[in-house]
Amino acid sequence: MQQEKIYNVLFLCTGNSARSVLSEAVLNHLGQGQFRAFSAGSKPSGKVHPASLRLLQRMGLPTAGLRSKSWDEFAAADAPKMDMILTVCGNAAGEECPVWLGHPVTAHWGVDDPAACTGTDEEQDRVFEQACQRLTNRIELMISLPIPQLDQAILKEALQAIGNV
Repeated sequence: MQQEKIYNVLFLCTGNSARSVLSEAVLNHLGQGQFRAFSAGSKPSGKVHPASLRLLQRMGLPTAGLRSKSWDEFAAADAPKMDMILTVCGNAAGEECPVWLGHPVTAHWGVDDPAACTGTDEEQDRVFEQACQRLTNRIELMISLPIPQLDQAILKEALQAIGNV
């Protein structure tokens, strides 16, 4: 019996403290057995935003092991081979990315940065929830794709379309 492929997905953002970390946690939860998610940033902030951690805890998702890290970790020769790389913030889409080994499919899923909210904890939580819901909707659409039947060009097109939802 052939084991189904597990797809490695890297979510990229600039600071790797909010959107990409939320995406990593949500995909690891929803895509269990089919996807393994990671996150990184071009200029990591060095810590996961407290509102990200509060939200994930409210959602009942694990936060152990989540950390803000550089995308350089995933460009190294000994890094996991990525099947898909999704940028989740506007400015990361235009940044010069490392050369990814294995030529993964890339797409952009821009979402406004909830970490830019400087209000009360309650106001921040509301903004983080909205961003996470948008990302979760996209992740659910991605999970529903018949990925094994799609060639790279069609998969890229489908992922880009999801980013416009």
